[in-house]
Amino acid sequence: MSHRLPAALLLAATLSVAAAIRAQQAQDPAPAALPDLSALLECRLGYADFMAYMPVLQDPLKAVALGWRPQPQANPFMLDYRLNTPVTVFGRQTDHIAFAGDGVVAVLDLADPRVLARELKLETGVDTPNKAIFGLEAHAEEVVGPDGLPGWIESAVINVSNVDSHPGKTLAGCSYSLDPPETEDADAGTGAGTTTAAPSPAAADPR
Repeated sequence: MSHRLPAALLLAATLSVAAAIRAQQAQDPAPAALPDLSALLECRLGYADFMAYMPVLQDPLKAVALGWRPQPQANPFMLDYRLNTPVTVFGRQTDHIAFAGDGVVAVLDLADPRVLARELKLETGVDTPNKAIFGLEAHAEEVVGPDGLPGWIESAVINVSNVDSHPGKTLAGCSYSLDPPETEDADAGTGAGTTTAAPSPAAADPR
């Protein structure tokens, strides 16, 4: 007695499996496309766009899938990557980027960061023979925070600097932040209505 299934049953089983696979694929959302890297580096995006890259920093395999090659850590506060496809930042092309704290920078083949700082009309934070930090707030706005309440401040600051761990290079990029509203107690202690600008370039410029 033959135990072979009739051809019609085999075809029906095959079609059923294929339909199940298609249904599962439809239920599994495709990975969301990451925000444009050039725009992120040039402070043209927002805090949520910056945070969208966090899973990539936490998983080297995801970085490799993007065409990023993790580099040996020359600076304990920075994560360096080489890109298979170079990126253009402030009119200069590079295949080297780095994340540090709340910022992302392009590592440019430019020995003197003052050249780019002048082009971008940045404000001076530090300017000594060995150390230079420049920055400028690109945008800041009041938004609804992760707690669902208004009054949070989202900001992005362009920063250009140098760092000892990357000699002969200029770091140019953006720091993103999302800060909660000040409380009445904080206003009473510091004087309501007064704000102090932070030297934000340092956030993306660890020594």
